[in-house]
Amino acid sequence: MTPESLQSIAFRWFEAFNSKQLEKLLSLYEIDAQHFSPKLKIRQPETNGLVIGVEAMRIWWQDAFDRLPTLKYELTSLTANSDRVFMEYVRKVEGEEDMLVAEVLEIKDGKIIKSRVYHG
Repeated sequence: MTPESLQSIAFRWFEAFNSKQLEKLLSLYEIDAQHFSPKLKIRQPETNGLVIGVEAMRIWWQDAFDRLPTLKYELTSLTANSDRVFMEYVRKVEGEEDMLVAEVLEIKDGKIIKSRVYHG
């Protein structure tokens, strides 16, 4: 895939996440995709930070949307090559300090197969 097509997927990811359109967000992922997040490791220690499959991601993100109704991601940088996108953004939640986040989306055949979140 071209870097531009991967960037398009990332832009759709931000749009779906920030508008809390969970089904639209999940449609960007392969059915057995993996998602790693330090927040997941804290909230669900038994996962060691990793969930596999869109159903597990559905539960994770629905819980986040329910707990944090003001949660938004503000994109600051986006870089893509032929199989992944590196995104930097600011996590914003009313009443919480802003958090700098980096996330890598690995993409194959137009679907996200892995996503990894880093806090910094």
